[in-house]
Amino acid sequence: MSGSPQTGPIVVYAATGYTGRLVSAELGRRGADFIVAGRSRPKLDALAAELEPTPGVAAVSLDDAAGLRRMLADAAAVIACAGPFTLHGRPVLEAAVATGTHYVDTTGEQPFIRAVFSDHGAAAESGGAALVSGMGFDYAPGDLLAALTADGITGRIDELTIAYAIRGFGPTRGTALSALEMISGGDVEWRDGAYRETDRSAGRGRFDFPSPIGSRRVGRYPAGEQITVPRHVEVDTVRTVIAMSSVAPALLGPLAAPLMTAAGYLMDTPARRLAAMAIERLPEGPTATERRAVRFTIVCDASGASGSRRGIVRGSDVYGTTAVTTAEGALRMAAPSYDRSGALAPAQAYDPREFLDSLRAHGLTHQLLDAPE
Repeated sequence: MSGSPQTGPIVVYAATGYTGRLVSAELGRRGADFIVAGRSRPKLDALAAELEPTPGVAAVSLDDAAGLRRMLADAAAVIACAGPFTLHGRPVLEAAVATGTHYVDTTGEQPFIRAVFSDHGAAAESGGAALVSGMGFDYAPGDLLAALTADGITGRIDELTIAYAIRGFGPTRGTALSALEMISGGDVEWRDGAYRETDRSAGRGRFDFPSPIGSRRVGRYPAGEQITVPRHVEVDTVRTVIAMSSVAPALLGPLAAPLMTAAGYLMDTPARRLAAMAIERLPEGPTATERRAVRFTIVCDASGASGSRRGIVRGSDVYGTTAVTTAEGALRMAAPSYDRSGALAPAQAYDPREFLDSLRAHGLTHQLLDAPE
């Protein structure tokens, strides 16, 4: 969408954070009309001076509701990057709904995604705003892939599994803090045609990833696709899992799942605050070289009475991917022809095949198979 007309600027909130800087750089690379926003004017001015074309600057704190609304009054879209979203996400979201501004965010927190639909969808639809939560690496490619995979199966789908495998991943401080929210519980899964509370055990057996990954132990992943996929796919049960080797040292082997289960229960104790304090002392995030060395595979297996199908997305650089998917999504929303509104899954907000095809230029590939490899 580089160089396409916009109905107004795109605001990047929390632009001076790790992910926000990547998103801002991506919008600059595409020649977009955008504004970097956040709390600190000196930090925002310094960031703006590094970018081409030079963006506008808006210093507004999250507790200034009127200021946030003024910031978005003339904007076409906002990309929210201020996490953890269960703690800090609502102010920008509510300002977008109030001003009828299209909204995407970078959250990986399932409870926040669920709240976008349940608490804000109707008002957004009335005001003409489209809200797409979880538009980064987690979980836009998986949701789009699920739509394409399911499209090749006639009739209702019995079970749809989305499985993640990531090699070399190093989280940012923001991601690690969000992970504390994720493992603390409160997530749901779509099972037997309804949302059900999940048990907090981490282990989920094994999953056969495509070569060269192969069979891996997988664990519970409280992913956003549990919320989004049932909104556009007729499916009885959705499973979302992640290779344990993606989140725990390989040497733990079969101990990884019980240790992660125990960690989840510890988040109900003062250990949660201690963990957050420890995370705040970590480096902000991986270096550019470390980011680009990451490799990921997302697999969608769908099966029904008429057969089964597998979809695969492969790529690198989790945070770079998030910058690309959120920028692409916001630019599509900022186009004069964009006419969708309400709380939407990525596959409802955009054409799934066209959007995934657009990511090929950034190193993401996807393929569809009639049966698992």
